[in-house]
Formats: sequence, C-alpha cells, structure tokens
Amino acid sequence: MLDLILGILFFNVILILFKLFEKYKVDNLQAIIVNYIVASSLGIITADVDEPVNYILHSDWVYFGLIIGFFFIVVFNLLATGAQKVGIAISTVANKMSVIIPVIFAFIAFGDTVSFLKITGIILALAGVYLTSTTGLKLNFDKKYLWLILIIFVGQGIADCIFNYAQHFYVDGNEAKIFISSMFMGACTTGLIMVTPKYIRKESKFEFKNVLWGIGLGVPNFLTVYYFFRSLESGFMESSQVYPILNMGVIVLSALTGWLIFKEKMALANWLGIVLSIFAIAAITFG
Repeated sequence: MLDLILGILFFNVILILFKLFEKYKVDNLQAIIVNYIVASSLGIITADVDEPVNYILHSDWVYFGLIIGFFFIVVFNLLATGAQKVGIAISTVANKMSVIIPVIFAFIAFGDTVSFLKITGIILALAGVYLTSTTGLKLNFDKKYLWLILIIFVGQGIADCIFNYAQHFYVDGNEAKIFISSMFMGACTTGLIMVTPKYIRKESKFEFKNVLWGIGLGVPNFLTVYYFFRSLESGFMESSQVYPILNMGVIVLSALTGWLIFKEKMALANWLGIVLSIFAIAAITFG
C-alpha cells in the first residue's frame, strides 16, 4: 500500500510542476523530452544489471517498453491539444475515465475477482472523475473533435493495458527499473521525432530553462512509474483495484492541492466528486 501512496504523491508533484510550467512559460515539449532522458537515465543508473542498454535491447519485453513510451508522449500531446480545442475538463475526463479499460482487461486477462463492492466502487470512481474534473455539470464541445476525445480515452487505456500485461507476464520484479527505463527511451525517441521538424521550420527555439525544468520533472516522473510498478508487483491488491485507486488518489490530492496552494475555486460538484472518490477508494480497496 505504501508503494501506491508514494506513486500518488509523486504524480501530484508532476502536476504541480506542470502548473509551474505555465507560470514560468516553459516549453512543454522541450522540457518533457529532457524529462524522459533524465527518467530513462535514472533507471539505467540504478538498475542492478550489467550493460543495461544491451540488457534492454536483448530482453523479451523491449518492444512493450518502447510501445508504452510511444503512447506516453503521444497521449500527453493530444491532451494538450484537447485542452485547447475542447477544454481541459473534457480532456481530463476522457483521460481519467480510460481507467475502465485496464480494469475490464484485468477481469478478462488475469481473472481478477468481480464483486458487488468493487463494481460499485468503480462506478463511484467514474462519477467522481466527472464531478471533480468539471466546473459545471455539462460538457459541451464541438462534435468535430469527438475523434480527439476518443483517441485520448482509448490511447491511455491501451497504454495501461500493455503496461499491466508486460508487468504480469514478462517483467520480473528486479527488472522494474530497467523496464521503466526502456519506456522512457521510447517516449524520448518519439518526442525527438516530433520536435525535430519544428526546429527545421524554426517554429521552436531552444532555451536552457526548459532543460532545468525537464530535469526537475524527470525525477518524480521516474519515481511515479517505479512505485506504480511495485504496487502492481506486490500482489497486495489486484490490478483492477490498483488502477482506479491510483486515479482516484491523484484526482483527490491534485484537487486539494489546487485549492490549497494555487487558490483554485472549488464548486459544490467538485467537492461532491472528491467525496465520491474517497468512497470509491474504500469500496474498491475492500472489494
């Protein structure tokens, strides 16, 4: 349980840093690419294996890591686009509600137990996501961007399923750090491919501050994924419990952080969403 709590805490640190990115006008893509380099390096440095890069290239799970990394950065950039085109609330709801995909996958692929309490908790979790992520009870958007919402929803869900599958069948517990490193390598490579045309067309300008912020982001990013992996590996809970609890924990903590630190306003619906999320965590934990 401690691993899951640490994963939630470090994820919240990431969200706080993203909030500061906006304040200090940090180039998101530049900082994120540096962050992936740092996170990948941390995995390589701390992994207890000889010739870590060679180990990754000859592992059975290397393709899983690279594919997950690809989804990491693509979904994140689609989230940024979604925030601009359809709004932050709708993009957040699509991203967080994707938790239902790995949960259903866990029921089918791993034979996770299905109980009334767990299903009730998952339903409460989805309601909690909706209420906590919106300022009003309606989500209005231009229907021509429905494809964007669906890709965010499905893309995040697929990434979570692949991560869970690889952890369950291919990656040993002592390979966690090196496996996570391969994921960040895939994300970094994809990011460099995405940003190179911008430099060629001179649409993006390198700034050293983006490197510094990227370094600061890389450490909690690595620790978030590492502790999340450990929580899945521990067997303390089934993966159909770990995913929604992580999401609910992040939503509750980030909402409270925004309210306390950044003085963000909370509507009655948002507070109701937090309460439902807490009940969801309890129901899923004991389900």
